[in-house]
Amino acid sequence: MLATLVIIFALTYAAIVLEHPLKVNKSASALIGAGLLWTIYAVAIPDQILVNEHLAISLTGAAQIVFFLMGAMTIVEVIDAHNGFEVITSRIRTDSLSTLLWQTGFVTFFLSAVLDNLTTAIVMISLMKKLLGKDEDRLYFAGIIVISANAGGAWSPIGDVTTTMLWIGGQVTAIPIMKGLFLASLVNMLLPLAIASYIFRGESVTPPVKRRAEVDQVKATPFEQNLMFVMGLGILICVPIFKSITHLPPFLGILFGLGILWLTGELIHSRKDEEIREQLTIARALKQIDLSSIVFFTAILLAVATLEHSHILTSLATWLERTVGQQEVIVTLIGLASAVIDNVPLVAASMGMYSLAQHPADSFLWEFIAYCAGTGGSILIIGSAAGVVAMGLEKISFFWYLRRISWLALLGYFAGIAACILQYRLTV
Repeated sequence: MLATLVIIFALTYAAIVLEHPLKVNKSASALIGAGLLWTIYAVAIPDQILVNEHLAISLTGAAQIVFFLMGAMTIVEVIDAHNGFEVITSRIRTDSLSTLLWQTGFVTFFLSAVLDNLTTAIVMISLMKKLLGKDEDRLYFAGIIVISANAGGAWSPIGDVTTTMLWIGGQVTAIPIMKGLFLASLVNMLLPLAIASYIFRGESVTPPVKRRAEVDQVKATPFEQNLMFVMGLGILICVPIFKSITHLPPFLGILFGLGILWLTGELIHSRKDEEIREQLTIARALKQIDLSSIVFFTAILLAVATLEHSHILTSLATWLERTVGQQEVIVTLIGLASAVIDNVPLVAASMGMYSLAQHPADSFLWEFIAYCAGTGGSILIIGSAAGVVAMGLEKISFFWYLRRISWLALLGYFAGIAACILQYRLTV
């Protein structure tokens, strides 16, 4: 069974990678792969109650992320419908692509630490659509946003799901993880950013051409524009606070906030004509979000879950420990593997490999795992939640990202590793 699961997962992964040559939508490939993997897993395991329990656990985890993604994407769409992003775009004065790239990278890096890398990627990629007219420029910026968002999320306990896992599990605490990984994460972002800005030197920003629909779009008043922008961004920022206070999953916080935003929109537009109100409501925003990306995301999470429940990932981690031996090399390989396989089960497997008795909270091992798992996913477009979202929002192909962005992410990954190890050795 295990060999069959690995082969089908590999074929599914290949079909996703070869989406454009095959002319088969990646969502279809992911759905078929997830269906086959769970079918084989269910047939091979005699205990159907256990299989259903595993499926329920996986579906719960996937649904939490998907509901969060839907809520965040809807909030971004509502802000956009009210022209809220003009609050930012109107203040960006530069005509230089290199300067804009630096601004984008740093805003993404720090915003990701406050929000999380998934939400930040959605917000920043949506913002770039308002600033850049050339498709190639937007794709490149989306790639840098993925790298910066994952780097920014790695050093914050609420910035990346894997760091959050280690934080909740007691392997790391807030202040030490921020102090221990800030430099490495910054280096991870700075090196790709510096190379990319050199590539874009001398080039000017080409603003997007307004389409007829956008010209005729209903304009919100300045008050409505600012209110929806501040409330939308405030809700996204408050989600980690909501999670810390209530210990409830983030998706509930984002849906709660979405309800508040929905009610606010209904109240401030209550006296408008029905035709005008329809263009500014959350009901319309829900129709605008990319459901294909959400379906793809769900299928990928369910497919990877079979590898977790069949203990393939745990066996891989144990084999690395037995074969390689050196922890720094093992964790580096785990980070590289997270570019292919979801980093959540990989980190879960590593948490099972090493005990808190052997490696107490805030040990270098846990911080190093947080860095490698958090930033290694940037190396491939489907290696992180931020990358998958970028792939859906900007229709980035796997091979385009591999040619243009992967080598930058790889350089940043190893530069950050060097900075992380050097800092540790100088401070112990």
